[in-house]
Amino acid sequence: MNVLVYSGPEVIQASFDHTLSTLRAILHPFYSVQTITHQALVSQPWQAACTLLVFPGCREIFLSKASSAINDYVQAGGAFLAFGTGSHYTARGGLNQGILNVTSSSISKDLMLRFFDKESGSYIHPNGSDDAPRAVAIQPTEGDRLDVVFQSGTCDVVGVEGGRKNARVLARYVDNDAVAGVIYTVGAGKVALWACSPEYPLTEEPASSMSMAASLSPEAIDLAESRRRNLVKQTLLLHGLQIPEEGAICRPLPQFLASHFIKPDIVSRIADAIAAPSSGAQLTTFEDANDKFHFHELKESEALLRDTRLAAATRTDPSTWQPKHIVICRDGQIPGHERTPLFDLTLFFSALSAARKREGISEEQTDSWGIGDALLYGEAVTSTQTMLDKNPRLLGLLPTPLLSLASHQLAGRGRGANVWLSPSGCLQFSLLLRLSLSTFPASKLVFVQYLFALAVVEACRDETVLGADAGSAVRLKWPNDIYAVLDGEKKKIGGILVNTSFSGGKVDIIIGSGLNVLNPPPITSLSQLLPPDESDTQLSMERTAAAILVKFETMWSEFVQGRGSFEPFMSLYLRRWMHSDQLVTLTTTTPHQQVRITGITPDHGLLRTIPERGSGGFIDLQPDGNSFDLMAGMIKTKS
Repeated sequence: MNVLVYSGPEVIQASFDHTLSTLRAILHPFYSVQTITHQALVSQPWQAACTLLVFPGCREIFLSKASSAINDYVQAGGAFLAFGTGSHYTARGGLNQGILNVTSSSISKDLMLRFFDKESGSYIHPNGSDDAPRAVAIQPTEGDRLDVVFQSGTCDVVGVEGGRKNARVLARYVDNDAVAGVIYTVGAGKVALWACSPEYPLTEEPASSMSMAASLSPEAIDLAESRRRNLVKQTLLLHGLQIPEEGAICRPLPQFLASHFIKPDIVSRIADAIAAPSSGAQLTTFEDANDKFHFHELKESEALLRDTRLAAATRTDPSTWQPKHIVICRDGQIPGHERTPLFDLTLFFSALSAARKREGISEEQTDSWGIGDALLYGEAVTSTQTMLDKNPRLLGLLPTPLLSLASHQLAGRGRGANVWLSPSGCLQFSLLLRLSLSTFPASKLVFVQYLFALAVVEACRDETVLGADAGSAVRLKWPNDIYAVLDGEKKKIGGILVNTSFSGGKVDIIIGSGLNVLNPPPITSLSQLLPPDESDTQLSMERTAAAILVKFETMWSEFVQGRGSFEPFMSLYLRRWMHSDQLVTLTTTTPHQQVRITGITPDHGLLRTIPERGSGGFIDLQPDGNSFDLMAGMIKTKS
């Protein structure tokens, strides 16, 4: 689910920046904290995937057609949070102030941000101020006093003192006992407003230069910062969000380059390829466009891990995350489980062999190797996808297939501008493949994402993952998402991202995959699809990864031999997706048109639809030109 932070023209830039950094530091990796523009608030179906809408401090009044949609969102159970914002009540039908003080005659009530309180028959109006910023002291209703909190302007919270049942005071100012924060119950949702500005850290401008903050000792600032973050955490908890535990890894850890024990020469061959024309035995450093790599022998890994784990406990600027360390495991050496506690490499390679045996795939000794046999594993990396496709020299030198897998990603990537969260229990990896364009048509590359998504769904039905019954709840959402049907609800549990790079008559294909396997709630995962009496199942990251890769290996061989034809897989794909005969509204036409989904085209992989009424042939739609909210039955032109 997303936490959306408004980024419109009314927003104070400093408040916006600090709101993003504060929320991301607290909520990662449980929630994706993203920005939302004014245009998107007005025109996009943001409500379905939004668990909390946040307004930073604003310098101007918020007047928008989106105001009624925000009120409806909260009334239906949504959550709204604003910083640097007070509130007051007006009677129903009354016209008063919005997020900043303006005269009543200048406001259209249809555009004004306000929340209707059905119990009292009145409106709650957020309001603000353009007064000079200052430092304040507040006493939370629950918790320790904060002696220094930044406040961007004077804001009043009026009308909550008369025993209103739907209002709960969160904090008061120490100097005058006025309300500094309040949370309202509005319909089925909640609205929290902080008149002060707890999104501003005391360690950064503008708060750090205020006299009260500047006079504090480093220890006092640390204590104040801890209490400030806790204040925001408690507000988020009141909104029903779940907060990750402290102690997360904050920077990358070394990766291990290892191979299946039946192919002990793979790692040396990869090292030779990277070091060419020198020997791989001399490989120590490699610098590329995005990263600088340092290579180490396995015997150095214990000390290297110890030092980097100590450094990883402290949050640092990502620009300091260089170099990236890679431990080379030559001659079939595999690091012990104590060095890779979140992913057992020996179990993974054994599971690969077992899965191939079930699928009838031979592991005979040849010069090539199978998918998954060459593995680059890291407990924490920036992004398995970025480390390949943003380092073009390394990408061109690496032999294929190569699997890059991580237990945690610190900057995981999704489709477009999306991020892919990486909480504990999420299986994420990138698979590097290479094809010759003389034997494989480039126009068929669009089907790679469909093929891999199908392999993931089929693997979930494998006996070593969920089995046929529980696995049947895992479905495909076109074009690149994996969903689970749980208690009648459809929840996203995975996604596929494919990047391609063309050079020298060949194409490098990087398939990025993320799948929630063992995540606890609130994140939906495969483990929650198992019945309670199967809690002792063999479900594991290693076996799930092996099952996916071997399912794909079987399909990939047939796909390449067929020069990219998707026909052998089309029937199974349509049985596994969620859209057969689905009625959707196409808003790319005027007037809007209802169309029914019939499948995907076999030539270019477009979404094929047919008008529900009237005459007309097929309407085929491509994913890169449209925005598909198929869960809400809507297809729109990308804004």
